[in-house]
Amino acid sequence: MRSGCALLAAATLALAAPNVRAEDFCSTCEVQLGLGGTYHWVGWSHGIVAPIIFTFDHDRWEFGAFRFTKGQDFYDSTFGVDIHFADPYWGFSFARRLELFPQKHWAFFAAVGASYKTEQDRLSSSWWNFNEEVGLRIKPTHNWTIELVGRHWSNAGIKLPNHGQDFATLTFSVYPGLFGHAATSN
Repeated sequence: MRSGCALLAAATLALAAPNVRAEDFCSTCEVQLGLGGTYHWVGWSHGIVAPIIFTFDHDRWEFGAFRFTKGQDFYDSTFGVDIHFADPYWGFSFARRLELFPQKHWAFFAAVGASYKTEQDRLSSSWWNFNEEVGLRIKPTHNWTIELVGRHWSNAGIKLPNHGQDFATLTFSVYPGLFGHAATSN
């Protein structure tokens, strides 16, 4: 059933997409690698995140893969207990970005979309979640960028428990020659 829905969604997108050449589609594609950490409103939850982000269409769209490499725990000093939030898992997100206050060398942005986790846990009892992001994109030169992004994945209380997965990432751009990035021709 799930594969049928995914196939139907892919076919719908393929038919609805305008005619674009591959070099036009990826003339502004960007791959970002980095590192991040998990937190919760109660504090640092000791998780380490390894992101790989793919942005395209002038940074308007983002697809990300995230490896949560450690279990996430928090020590509650009020009750003197360790609370285990999640085991290591993979997560994926797809989001639409909107630049806010763009400047020549930096811009704030916000994004909304969907995310998928390979594990249900105390943070979210569902595999599919909503994805919200706020970030700062710094462009020191036209050849590379740095992004600091706060991310939140939540199922909006559709299924409990739903504390949400909170994490921040710091990524640096990589411009592979095969994409023919527009910034390299400036």
